[in-house]
Amino acid sequence: MPTEITAPAAARLTAACVAYDGRDVLHDVDLVVRRGEFAVIAGPNGAGKSTLLEAVAGTTPLRSGERMLHAAVAFVPQRAAVSARLPVSVRDVVTVGTWGRGERRPPRAEMRARVDLALARLDIAALASRSFATLSGGQQQRTLLAQGLARAADLLLLDEPTTGLDADSGRRIRSVLREEAARGAAVVCVSHDAAVLDDADRVIRVLDGRVVTVA
Repeated sequence: MPTEITAPAAARLTAACVAYDGRDVLHDVDLVVRRGEFAVIAGPNGAGKSTLLEAVAGTTPLRSGERMLHAAVAFVPQRAAVSARLPVSVRDVVTVGTWGRGERRPPRAEMRARVDLALARLDIAALASRSFATLSGGQQQRTLLAQGLARAADLLLLDEPTTGLDADSGRRIRSVLREEAARGAAVVCVSHDAAVLDDADRVIRVLDGRVVTVA
């Protein structure tokens, strides 16, 4: 159920522009993301939704404008192809989430506790020793979200977290995203999923690289 959000900002874009190959693809965006809100970025294919998410995350440079981050960031991409020859287990993938860039690595016991909790919340503890590459699409997406949860960040950004998933995986992910917003994290995802849009506190609609409505 949408709620009015007046909490402190977790991230802010001011007159933000992003260019690829000399052409602007994101135009003069002003956006504030607040702690405790669940916001969804929506719009047609090619509108600039993922670019906007990356601009908030700081994973793509701004051509002009300003980005301010007031919280640690966890970025959860869409499912990535992983070679079956790469010996990476589900636990390995989730553990990466505890490695904050430029931060002191937490004690081993704390890292393990974070990973165990994230695996349990996504109902994939039984898969911890499985190769990530052998999982189903839904299991892989839950693993990537568990990696983001293990980061224990206050700004959680996700790109199409439920696309192509079965109903159970979609419900599990939506439930966890609501829980993260309830604990005070800012949660922002790109999605076309009607169920995700219904859960959102705000829908940020993007068209031709511009934010056209925030409601």
